[in-house]
Amino acid sequence: MRVVSLQIESRSGNRFMETPDMLHEQLDGQLRLAQLDPLRGQQFSVRKRDGRVVPFDETRIQLALEAAFKADAGLQDDQPLPTAAQGDVIRVAHAVIHAAIAHAVKGDALEIEFIQDLVETKLMEASHHSIARRYVLYREERRKARALRDERTVEGAPQARPFVTRADNTRERLYPQRIRRCLIGACRGIESHCSARNLADETLRNLYDGVRPDEIERAMILAARSRIEREPDYTFVAARLLLRSIYREALPGFGTPAELAVQHRDHFQNCIARGVEVSRLTPDLLKFDLPRLAASLRPDRDQQFTYMGVQTLYDRYFLHHEGRRLETPQYFWMRVAMGLAINEGRQKNERAIEFYEVLSTFRFISSTPTLFNAGTLHPQLSSCYLSTVMDDLEHIFKVISDDAKLSKWAGGLGNDWTNIRATGAHIKGTNGTSQGVIPFLKV
Repeated sequence: MRVVSLQIESRSGNRFMETPDMLHEQLDGQLRLAQLDPLRGQQFSVRKRDGRVVPFDETRIQLALEAAFKADAGLQDDQPLPTAAQGDVIRVAHAVIHAAIAHAVKGDALEIEFIQDLVETKLMEASHHSIARRYVLYREERRKARALRDERTVEGAPQARPFVTRADNTRERLYPQRIRRCLIGACRGIESHCSARNLADETLRNLYDGVRPDEIERAMILAARSRIEREPDYTFVAARLLLRSIYREALPGFGTPAELAVQHRDHFQNCIARGVEVSRLTPDLLKFDLPRLAASLRPDRDQQFTYMGVQTLYDRYFLHHEGRRLETPQYFWMRVAMGLAINEGRQKNERAIEFYEVLSTFRFISSTPTLFNAGTLHPQLSSCYLSTVMDDLEHIFKVISDDAKLSKWAGGLGNDWTNIRATGAHIKGTNGTSQGVIPFLKV
């Protein structure tokens, strides 16, 4: 068995130099060397999981170990390791590299899993047990991620992947990584409480071959919604997922959240014009300075919504035509603001922006009739109506008719029935007795 001093140069030009002052490792006596440097002129390759063969790059081993040591010490990526820890990294890295090269020189193939097994083994042999445990858990997480990305089960066996059926009945492969990316984005900022991986697992379990894109979105939302009682922050995850569906419905050509502000600004005039065209909005809204109002939109404020808030707006308040929503939350707030400022004359644009600011930041929310009707062809903004019913059959049914019309436009009703004669009172016209107000209340 021979002790050697190795100098290894990577593809990137980095060098690891083992000097007499550093720990020397043994190569099991398997190297039959004709030259002073046992690695001179030799190249080693590594077979990756997908079958690709790439050059052996020992720098990746040291970088992986540095990351593991930093994670165990609670250091950020840009923070240096203490000198002692850096020495430990070099020792373990050399042990792994030497063992891998000895394996390769014997003619055995270097597999990526074998190298990672060596890292675990050498960490344990060097008594870095907590770091080895972190490394094992990290490998398991990556294995599960590959199961989603590479169409394999956690055990590594190929798994069937369903197809997605588009609106035009064309079919395409379902790519789990797209679902995972979407859920990672929805959990951004609250990852400590919400797990995108768990949501992805549950979503994929609920899909079937031929699933539609809207059903995939609904499955993601339901996966997040079902966790709200256990972790309240999932309400924001579910809200963000629902918002993505709303954007796709209301914004033609919606791409990514990064483009949301531009798309809101560019499409706002078309939204108002479309609402007027389908007789949902008053043409007076076209007299506003629409580019100026569009520039005031703040779609980032949608992130304030909880799931229930977004769902309520979608179900009850957004304008729609033939089953398709015409508004996003910020379009909705601006439409209400424009309806409130419509009679402000030359100051209507300024007033509309002021109303929008207080509405979209939740500092003030108008009543339901205002939210329903502002800016529409029937701008009924009042909430409550009180009427007095006279003791006259025609007036009784007139009030009932008025109540029906007011209720149609979201008005709250209050009727004073004091004047109606009591049960058992004499009716002169028919010579009968009154049954009181109850029969009329049942109408």
